[in-house]
Amino acid sequence: MRIKLDENVDARLASLLRQAGHETKTVREQGLEGTEDPALYHHCISEDHILVTLDLDFSNILLYPPERTKGLVVLRGPDDLFPTLRILTQTLINALANDTPSGHLWIVEPGRVRVHESASEGE
Repeated sequence: MRIKLDENVDARLASLLRQAGHETKTVREQGLEGTEDPALYHHCISEDHILVTLDLDFSNILLYPPERTKGLVVLRGPDDLFPTLRILTQTLINALANDTPSGHLWIVEPGRVRVHESASEGE
């Protein structure tokens, strides 16, 4: 899968995703540091990338509808230290082995993934 790591996610985690076979780019590698959230959202849509971020704003499905994307993934742990982010990234890798976030919002927590379903999916 094609993944873009937001600038708030430690870029060292890209190697874990690449080792798992995912084409992974970072915001920093692409010179997109400081890009406003709406522009980053549209950039990921145009490039067909899954956005992986710590930014809780992307969990607001009214501002950033996941249906238009290859997937929005928000990492949520008790802290944003590297060991925690490594666990969250491994949880994401395990989930990606069985499913795709395309059109969905995934909230990745240590050892589990919560998938937000749109109202139309729940019916």
